[in-house]
Amino acid sequence: MLPTFVIGLREGLEASLIVGIVAAFLMRNGRSRDMWKMWLGVAIGVGLCTAVAIGLRVAERRLPQRQQEGLETIIGLIAVAFVTWMIVWMRNHAHEMKGHLEAHTASALRSGSAGALIGMAFLAVLREGLETAVFVLALLNSSTNNTATTLSGALLGIATACVIGFVIYRGGVRIDMAKFFKITGFVLVLVAAGLFANAMHTAWEADWLHMWQSQAMNLEWLVDPGSVRAALLTGMFGLQPRPTHAEVGAWLLYAIPMGLLVLVPRRAKPKRASAREPALAV
Repeated sequence: MLPTFVIGLREGLEASLIVGIVAAFLMRNGRSRDMWKMWLGVAIGVGLCTAVAIGLRVAERRLPQRQQEGLETIIGLIAVAFVTWMIVWMRNHAHEMKGHLEAHTASALRSGSAGALIGMAFLAVLREGLETAVFVLALLNSSTNNTATTLSGALLGIATACVIGFVIYRGGVRIDMAKFFKITGFVLVLVAAGLFANAMHTAWEADWLHMWQSQAMNLEWLVDPGSVRAALLTGMFGLQPRPTHAEVGAWLLYAIPMGLLVLVPRRAKPKRASAREPALAV
């Protein structure tokens, strides 16, 4: 439940911030009558993401066992790719997101196109929604918890994100978004590392991977099978009682560089010297 809560909170807050920026821009410019266009785009995006998630789940259940393991491997790797792209994008572009969104909204209002405004909201929700759907499906496949518990975590995270987004939009609270995204980003790195390791296991069960399948270590002292701690560590970080060399290698190969990427502060780009400033002699 906790991993899907973090995913729902992180992705839901990103979507809420985008929708909130667009809504605030419309209200500030006296275009509240165009709000319905934005909400229509949001509704279409939510509906499409839900349909895709249900379709993937139904298709997976109807496949034979080996093909199910293959599809689980593909979904897991796509989820890892999504979270990697999301973290890198947020690291490089988060500081300029508001300006870009307001510029695109102003352009849509000038052109008088309802489709442009609907499309903006639709694409914002679609991107975050598809990432959430694929990530939750991957966790459903790798987790020992039942489906209801896993889904309830995601829904609770999304609901919490919507409340936080609304409060931010109303100006009632201020959150250090850089710190928030750094903390949740690091947690998602560990979750994605577990999904990457689990993909190595399902790839072996799908008869796709035959290398490095011997036991690497015994973690039963930490991940005691059947215990609450084991359920948390396995569900959250993908740790197994007896991981193989392929699983350990995949976990470390992803967690170390991506963890450093999230935790190490981003260097500010040096400002270009003005033409009026005298040259420095060395």
